[in-house]
Amino acid sequence: MKYMIIIYGNQELWESFSAEEFQKEIAAQDAFNRKYAETGELLGAYGNADASQTKIVRVRDGVPAVTDGPYLETKEYMASWYLIDVEGEERALEIAAEIPFASYRQVEVWPILHEAADGE
Repeated sequence: MKYMIIIYGNQELWESFSAEEFQKEIAAQDAFNRKYAETGELLGAYGNADASQTKIVRVRDGVPAVTDGPYLETKEYMASWYLIDVEGEERALEIAAEIPFASYRQVEVWPILHEAADGE
């Protein structure tokens, strides 16, 4: 079963790390990614840009409008996410607990209920 694991963060958190600490955390995250890529359970790991670089697209009467955004009510945003394919929820939770940044922020584990056809 596939799961999406989401880590939330904010600029204040990232800026609280010294350059050395941040590199150490990134190395730990890279080791995590390699470990689960080798088991075949990690399908992808993605870090998102800062929320200030995000755009919002709305379509009204068939006309798209693009604006800066999102305008967050909190400082936190989806900082990164993972797509895993595991035997079940228990394994997904085990992997989520090993994510290095989980020691700084909670992570969410979402079951994937539908997958788009691959075009075949």
